[in-house]
Amino acid sequence: MQETDFGIKFRGTRGSYPTAKENYLKFGGNTACVEVHCGKQLIILDAGTGIIDVGVDEIKNSIVSEDKKPHEAMIILSHIHQDHIQGLQFYKPLFIPSSTINLFGLNTNDENLRDTLKTVLFDKVFPLGIDEIRSNFNINNFSQNDLIVLSQDGQIKKFDISNDNIIKKDDDVIITSCKTMAHPKNGCLSIKIEYKGKCLVYATDKESYIGADKKFIQFAYNCDCLIHDAQYTYHDYINPIQPKQGFGHSTYEMAIETAMLSKAKKLFFFHYDPDYDDNKLTMLENEFTKNNKNVLFAKENLEVFL
Repeated sequence: MQETDFGIKFRGTRGSYPTAKENYLKFGGNTACVEVHCGKQLIILDAGTGIIDVGVDEIKNSIVSEDKKPHEAMIILSHIHQDHIQGLQFYKPLFIPSSTINLFGLNTNDENLRDTLKTVLFDKVFPLGIDEIRSNFNINNFSQNDLIVLSQDGQIKKFDISNDNIIKKDDDVIITSCKTMAHPKNGCLSIKIEYKGKCLVYATDKESYIGADKKFIQFAYNCDCLIHDAQYTYHDYINPIQPKQGFGHSTYEMAIETAMLSKAKKLFFFHYDPDYDDNKLTMLENEFTKNNKNVLFAKENLEVFL
């Protein structure tokens, strides 16, 4: 990607758990991770197993790069379910002393996010404790009341979204969030990234309502690209034996309705159920994209430019 691009690369498209099987290669078996480049800045949305290859590629690119700049990245966690954090310990730049990794995420039950990650990812379940990580690893709470301004020189400023005195330059990256409560327990953040007049909205683990989610539609209104949860078919969602209502995930129809009402220019289905192999997803792709070129299925390593 060029330094002026607003580019997106799908690194993990699967929900729940990774699927390392031959018949999952077309759409991908890694769990949720989307790599976003806004000019010189790298933003990684969620840290499922897809983040592992992001780190590998960053190091490879650094080796052949002429400027040899230290690794810098921002990671934003929508929430801390396992399929959205399980690759973080294996993100290689995290263990390079010259790296700077700024992580923002939804804190739960008024807990500090750093303390939560210390418990669930590092000290008790990993060879290294969080305090032994040698990079400049900064963990910050992020909520629906926050707005992040990321400048092209790497400076980060966090504001309360109600503040009318936020100073922004034309080449700044603006990141905001919207909390959705349909997901069990503590909710989930949907993320909006704005850069150079374009807008990306990332809405994983998002369950819609009958008549759609009006708050979210306002949040995503007129976005250029909407990445939306589509874990279940309608039949699986209402299955009388094992229904999925209330699990915090949408059907394909819900995602389409949301995209239509929010006037999203492109919709990417995302966060596929691990029971859906390439044959099933290809069948669904043929059904839902046949009459709409702006409805697409996310595939691992697919690149999109806004």
